[in-house]
Formats: sequence, structure tokens, C-alpha cells
Amino acid sequence: MEDNNASAAGTPATSENETVGQESFAELLEKSSSRKARLRPGQTVRAKVVGISSETVYIDLGGKSEGVVDLSEFRDENGVVVIKEGDTIEASFVSVVDGAMKMSTLMHGHSTVKLTKLREASENGSPVTGEVRREIKGGFEVNIDGIRCFCPFSQIDLKRGREGGLYVGRSFEFKILEFKENGRTIVLSRRAILQDEKTAAVNRLKESLQVGIEITGKVSSIQKFGAFVDIGGIEGLIPSSELSWAKSDRPEKTLAPGQEVTAKLIAIDWEKNRLTLSLKAMQPDPWQNIHEKYPVGSKLEGPVVRLTNFGAFVNIEPGIDGLIHISNLGAGRRINHPKEVVEVGKVVEAYVLSVDQQANKISLSIEPKAAPKKINYPAVDELVDGVVEKVMPFGIFVRINDDLNGLVPNSEMGTPRGTDHAKSFHTGTPMKVLVIDVDTEQGKVTLSRKAIIQKEEEADLRRYRETGAKETKSENGLSDFGELLKAKLEEKGIRS
Repeated sequence: MEDNNASAAGTPATSENETVGQESFAELLEKSSSRKARLRPGQTVRAKVVGISSETVYIDLGGKSEGVVDLSEFRDENGVVVIKEGDTIEASFVSVVDGAMKMSTLMHGHSTVKLTKLREASENGSPVTGEVRREIKGGFEVNIDGIRCFCPFSQIDLKRGREGGLYVGRSFEFKILEFKENGRTIVLSRRAILQDEKTAAVNRLKESLQVGIEITGKVSSIQKFGAFVDIGGIEGLIPSSELSWAKSDRPEKTLAPGQEVTAKLIAIDWEKNRLTLSLKAMQPDPWQNIHEKYPVGSKLEGPVVRLTNFGAFVNIEPGIDGLIHISNLGAGRRINHPKEVVEVGKVVEAYVLSVDQQANKISLSIEPKAAPKKINYPAVDELVDGVVEKVMPFGIFVRINDDLNGLVPNSEMGTPRGTDHAKSFHTGTPMKVLVIDVDTEQGKVTLSRKAIIQKEEEADLRRYRETGAKETKSENGLSDFGELLKAKLEEKGIRS
């Protein structure tokens, strides 16, 4: 650029009669002049930087034409030149000044160089960095190299971000969703960046995570149903039931946002990108060896933590509640609801009735339970004499001894179907029965009257055959066997 004026005007340093190739200087000048004439003020062109001087940047406008742009338009906040020869820029034609085509990269107050970079970022999907300046209607104003952009609330975070204080004044990476009207409208998304990061993190975690491992992360949020923990790009949920063995623990009382925790991974659902964590699994199981800690008959105390229609729950130790059933609350008297005897928060003394470690259950009683009385159960096929205790629609209860009743089902009574047993068998009526089933665990004995009748009939028939009874006629014309059969039928309620 020995002669800036000549270069700026696109005029070669040759005489009028000298030719360049096949074109004369006059022809080149005519083309240059026509090019100048074709550009209108404000018209934008894309051109390559062909030279840089101390104050001016020269761009190639095609043919032998060059435009000039003030170098000051290409300095950053620190005064450093941010352009070099060979770069392509967008510039607008301003006017012809001293024969030079004056160009500018400033459009609507913005540098077209910066707008070009944003347009290119929009086209290739590369991220840009911007500062969230303030909250406006529908979202946030974001500044990128002095250019105002817009980020909707729904695009500022993975979850809809309405808490401006979390974002205003901070710089983030964004993706450009829209670049319209030559840069007048630029819509950004931080959510897209975060989603890409989350997807990459999930892919990495899929290769390393497995159920049973311990994971360290920070509590990101507290909900009524549990706490979310950020483990690096993806969140895991600690449900309320997995906070501790103590059922009364609540997330807001146990954890706080930002707190670092180590939990065990107990479930993975990659289809929904859900991880379930447990703090409880990191703690000793209080139900381990529960029989040794609280043997049947032992005495303990604890506060009432919950009342239900069927009883009161007593907290024995963290993670262990015992139930006092309503039938064991009244100390011998009948009550309609546990609140008649106890209230939540009251400390009570209780005795252990039973322990079920597999089901994590302990049954308690206000009073010590007397040692169970030994019951003498009859053997199956044993004949017993009893008395009718109670007649029910499904059968008759027969008192066998002072400690035990047995049931004769209707099907084992040996009476015709439809017989009204209440009329035929009053309370206290003696009855001989046969034991056909004994369940000592349930304390149930099943009896049969029909089997007694059948055995008696079989015995009578056997005696008849053994004695060789003759077919002698009775006064009513029946044989001895006929008289016997008639008597049995009448006993069963069947009349000839």
C-alpha cells in the first residue's frame, strides 16, 4: 500500500495509455466508477481484508476496487486489533470520500463483525458467552460483546427459571436459537447447553454406575417426597422413606440444599434417566438381632408416635416402632379408640408379646401377658363326650373339656338337610362325637356326629352277621335286621 489514495480509490499507478492485460487504464477506471455508482448508501457487502495500515483496513470490493474502514472499528475494549488480513467481514457503504469508498461495519449501533460471528455461531450451533444483564418481560436480557440478546425464562435452565437473582449479573454459555432481521432479533438458550452437558454426563455414568455402589453428590433441592442430589450432570432422588430407618424423619429436617452427602445407589432406570439413592442403606439395620435385644416378655418404654383405630404405635428406638393393639390397651376393659387411654407424645411402659424380624413388626401390651395355659388336645379318631355349647348357622360348638370347644359342621351332623338344629339340640344337650381334625396352632378342633352314627350302624350290622341272626318276623312283620334298620332311620329323623 505505497499509495493509500490510489489504492483506496481502486486506481492503479499507471499512465492512461498503458494497458494491463487486455484492459486499458480507462476501462478499469470506468469499471471502478460503475461499481461505486452501483453501491447505495447503507448497502452491505461481504468482503475480504486485503490490507491493514495504522488507521485503516482495506477490503476487496471486487475487480480492482477497494473499500476503506476505520481500524478503530476493529479494536476490543483493551485496544487490541481483532482482525487480520484474509478475514471476511460485512461492511456497509457510507459514501465516497476523497475518491475512496468509505465503508463501516457498524449497523444499528452494532459491529457487523460481531454480528457475523453470532450469525456463524447460529448456523453451526457453536456456543457463545453472554452476561445476563436484567430480567425483562418473558425472560432475560443478555449482552454478548455489546449486542443485546434475549433468553426466555424457559430457556435459562433445565427447570423453568423465574428466580432472576440466580442469573442476573452472571455469565453463561448459550446457544443461538434464532438470528433474525440481520441481528435485530437474537434468541438464546442456556437450557440447550445444559441438556447437551447432561446427555454427555449420562452417557459417561452409564458406563460406570451400577446398583449397590456408593455415590457422593450435593443436595440440589428439597421436596416433600424426598431430596434431589446432583452427582455430576444428573440428579438422583433420595425418597423420604430412604432418608433413615426412623419413619418420622422428613427431608427438610434431615438435609439442606448444597449439603454434600454419600448415598447408596439402589435403583437405576435409564429409560427415564432416574437414579434412586438411599441414606438408610448406609446405616446399620436396627432390626438385626431384634429377638436378642427385645425378647418376648421383656419390658420397655417409649413415646407414642401414632394412633390408629386399631392401636397405638410406640417408638422403641430410632427406626423401630412397636404396636400396642387396641385389645391390649384397656388393661382388661373394652375401649373404642386408643385415644381413650394414650395420646401422641406420651411415654408408656409396655411388654413384648411377639417379634417378627422378617416383617419388621413388634407386638406390645400395656400389661404383661400371662403364660399360655397348656391345653390337652384330643387325638384324631378319638371318641369324646361333650355338651352343646352354642348353635350357629354353620354348625354346633361342643364343649369337650373346661379349656376347649370343638366345632361340628352342619355337614358332619348326620341330620337331613334343612334340619333346624337350634330346635333339636339345646345348650347343655349331651353329644358323643368323633375327632376328625386338630389344629393346635389355631386352637381349633373339628368334630363329627355323623361318623359316630355310621360307626354304630357298621357295628350293628357286623354283630348281626357274626351271630347269624335268623329272619324271624316281629309283630309288625319285620325281621330282626329290619327292626334294627328302622330304629336307626328313626334316630336320624327319617320316618318310613
